[in-house]
Amino acid sequence: MAHINLENDFPGIRGPMAFSPATAKPLNDLAEVLLRSENSLSRGERELIAAYVSSLNDCFFCQHVHGGLAQHYLECDSAFIDAVKKDYMDTNISDKMKALLWIAEKVQQGGKNVTAEQIDAAKITGATDKEIHDTVLIAAAFCMFNRYVDGLSTWAPEDKNYYIERAKQRAEQGYAGYDASK
Repeated sequence: MAHINLENDFPGIRGPMAFSPATAKPLNDLAEVLLRSENSLSRGERELIAAYVSSLNDCFFCQHVHGGLAQHYLECDSAFIDAVKKDYMDTNISDKMKALLWIAEKVQQGGKNVTAEQIDAAKITGATDKEIHDTVLIAAAFCMFNRYVDGLSTWAPEDKNYYIERAKQRAEQGYAGYDASK
């Protein structure tokens, strides 16, 4: 049960967003820009960063929602997403994505943990300044989203298939204008 009466029984971030539509709108607009706007990083890669950071934060709901979306966009299976979350260095992702996930990992630990060495490593693999910027912002934003979900002690469906089955619908609808009550 959530720490406060959210006046609904929606899972994860949907509960607090339905409770506070005024804050839900800018949060969803931010997610839309970060995860779905035109970008040289694919939607799948950006969702993978969100899922990875959420797994580092141990946010069950967010890591599975965004893992399901990454799986949808990347056309892979959940075992691949789980492997990336467990040890991205030992997975079949590009060196650029490995470098960007390394940066995201450091942002999750604290922004000042990102080093010039990590930025240089990302640039050597072909990451642009915009991709590095977006990785840092996705990681920082998901620390906030994860703390919002878990700070209110929202509930989350335990069946991973719930997230996989909803991924296509979320991919089609996006985040902007999202109605948490549906």
